[in-house]
Amino acid sequence: MSEDLTEELMTILGEDDFFTLVEAHAGVRLYVPADPGRSELPTTIGDQASWRLAKAYPGGYIKVPLAREFRATRYVGAQMTNRDIARRLGLTESGVEKLLKRARSAQKVSSRKLDDPRQLKMF
Repeated sequence: MSEDLTEELMTILGEDDFFTLVEAHAGVRLYVPADPGRSELPTTIGDQASWRLAKAYPGGYIKVPLAREFRATRYVGAQMTNRDIARRLGLTESGVEKLLKRARSAQKVSSRKLDDPRQLKMF
């Protein structure tokens, strides 16, 4: 269920605004007001993102996913060390290594799905 919500939120917000959302509210139940202008939501995730959330979940609650794998890969892209990533995510360094290994293998699997099985491997 959390993966479905993650995908849904990424579709609604886009990757950058989803990242902002999970950085600010990961792991909590978040009230999404019908009129975000009357709440603190725009200050934490921005005006446009809060209005997109309000349109999708007016007056409702969402359980903001932890999205550790997604966040960890973003942190790696920002040249953060595993130590710093571990601190940000509340994990051990070995936990971060396992998380990144799982993320890499998931990317390999998804990229393999794009390969046409009728094509010969050239390299």
